[in-house]
Amino acid sequence: MFLRRIRATIPSSVRFFSSNRGHDLTASIAELNKEMESIFGEPPPSNLAGSVDNLSTGPESRLVSPGTEENEKRLSHISRTGEASTASEPQLVSPGTEENEQRLTHISRTGEAQMVDVSSKETSKRVAIAGCKVLLGSKKVFDLVSANQVAKGDVLSVAKIAGISGAKQTSSLIPLCHNINLTHVRVDLTLNDKDFSVEIEGEAASTGKTGVEMEALTAVTIAGLTVYDMCKAASKDIQITNVQLLHKSGGKSGSWSRKQ
Repeated sequence: MFLRRIRATIPSSVRFFSSNRGHDLTASIAELNKEMESIFGEPPPSNLAGSVDNLSTGPESRLVSPGTEENEKRLSHISRTGEASTASEPQLVSPGTEENEQRLTHISRTGEAQMVDVSSKETSKRVAIAGCKVLLGSKKVFDLVSANQVAKGDVLSVAKIAGISGAKQTSSLIPLCHNINLTHVRVDLTLNDKDFSVEIEGEAASTGKTGVEMEALTAVTIAGLTVYDMCKAASKDIQITNVQLLHKSGGKSGSWSRKQ
């Protein structure tokens, strides 16, 4: 009954102001507030005024136009806080920066494998030394190699030639290596009776625009695999270990040696 009295008191022009598009909204609200004050003895809560403002400024009025400064700040804030994200994109690094030089050079900016363009590099003498160790697994096998009594022949001599040949075939074995002209390849194999092993050291040299680390590493690895192949009939416990770069010189980065 009380609600009916309220509805009867409020003029129909006010109660249905929202359907009258030509009606003055502000005047209607003011008239409605007066009617409510006369009924309840006090004006309506002040937060109703905020509702009026919201009605006059719908959601579409709060949209920010693309390209505006406010929109750019909003997007920047969302990106930093992680509340919203777009498709992740790789952070590209400008060429020539220190960070760019430390990235994986064989990966393109789109994540694909690539061969490095060395045409802009300076020509210099480049040398690399690598090493590895072949653990023969037993004194018996070690004595056979030392006495040159392995059935397949002279293990150390064959492995030496294999290492040199391997260095010259590096670009064929490693897809993204450059085909360079080697000026020198050295492969040395030494027997170590303390742990029944064959210690291998390889050196590669060239005068050009790219380093020869891979050639030196390939030399000792192929030599080690050859030792394994020639001795595997006598032992299945052979291990090829410690394949590593020991020293390099030349090029923009200069000289480097492994700390022993």
